[in-house]
Amino acid sequence: MTGPRVPRRLVAHEVALSAGLLRWLARRGPHGVREGDTAVPYAPGQAAFMYGILFVSVVETVALAYLVPWPVVHAITLVLDLWGVYFVIALHASCVVRPHVVGADGSLRLRYGALFDLRVPAGRVASVRVERRCPDAGPVSVGADGGVDLAVGSRTTVTVELTEPVVFVRPLGRRGEARTFRFYAEDPAAAVAALRARAVTDNV
Repeated sequence: MTGPRVPRRLVAHEVALSAGLLRWLARRGPHGVREGDTAVPYAPGQAAFMYGILFVSVVETVALAYLVPWPVVHAITLVLDLWGVYFVIALHASCVVRPHVVGADGSLRLRYGALFDLRVPAGRVASVRVERRCPDAGPVSVGADGGVDLAVGSRTTVTVELTEPVVFVRPLGRRGEARTFRFYAEDPAAAVAALRARAVTDNV
């Protein structure tokens, strides 16, 4: 089951990336944010890094177009480089249009572009706090304590503790359980305030 599942998820990611890019270009606003919900952006924290990678990719594409003399190798390299440029733009676009979401009902949706999407039901948040950490891993990783880190620029700014573990799915389909999630929010204080306000409203 693992073998066929990975290609299917890769295809699904490509489709979601394309959809995110189109939504970004069309300026249609954030995906999955309904009336009364609060969007929690994280993409600004990686914008400079992403645009830096994009610049390097474009320079590399142009340079190789002049340096590679063999037509077949030139064509293959050009396709790969163009796909790399597309991937960087689409990944950043998907992060822009897929922010974290604090639901009007007190639920929490944690995302990283098209690679990660977790819905925490209302009432499962036990505590939330501003906490700045620098995990030494990729954007979606599991820490030594079993908590999940959704880092941007190797940083997380908000820590959420749940009342009980929830199942999450990693980008390539592997499942796990965690009750601690650390994520990056561009305005962590506002994100924490929104979550706490929803929790108070639910308990009234």
